[in-house]
Amino acid sequence: MPSGERYAIYYAPAADSALWRFGIGWLGRDPVGGEALPQPAVPGLSAAALAAATGSPRNYGFHATLKPPFHLADGTDAAALLAAARSFAAGRPAFDAPPVGLRRIGRFQALGLTAPCPTMEALAADCVRSFDAFRAPPSADELAQRRARGLSEPQEANLQRWGYPYVMEEFRFHMTLTDSIRDDAVHAAIAAYLEPRLSPFAAAPLPVDAICVYRQETRAAPFLLVQRFPFQG
Repeated sequence: MPSGERYAIYYAPAADSALWRFGIGWLGRDPVGGEALPQPAVPGLSAAALAAATGSPRNYGFHATLKPPFHLADGTDAAALLAAARSFAAGRPAFDAPPVGLRRIGRFQALGLTAPCPTMEALAADCVRSFDAFRAPPSADELAQRRARGLSEPQEANLQRWGYPYVMEEFRFHMTLTDSIRDDAVHAAIAAYLEPRLSPFAAAPLPVDAICVYRQETRAAPFLLVQRFPFQG
């Protein structure tokens, strides 16, 4: 039986980058050490409203998903996963992705790439494949939860093969900034605050120079950065 802990392979900006500082400050938590950070004052929203609107991405940590969260399979362990991540990164070259900009994805707001990036898509697909031996099969409850949202045939095929619907051709690079928000006024207030502050990131390519392994001790716990593995190819 898999343990309660989960691991994920994420893209995260370098810790000394302006994008990282912006992202962890916006969400109000540093996933390196787990410290709570003061969130900004957003006109039109109370501090409590902003905290509520960013609760889920704060728990997951500022990131873009490459290999979605998974329980470790029987016969594997964290040390082997970290060794595999180190080997994976050693053979890959760094690259620049297109700049990021604010995107509305359904009821969420996120940072997305401003142009297609086949290299990023290939990185995500390679992560899904390369680390799949470490993934325990999803439980019946987890499968039901995914299917309750309504899946296309390709998404259902991904769920059965890879344990998650939105991988391979269904992958869309994004760095989530909010929960699902139904109130258009809250969306408007957040967008009005974020758009001018994100403009510097829209003017420069996004450096992609590492993968990160994140760990969640239990479903109630936040994800923390375990280790960053720079690309060395």
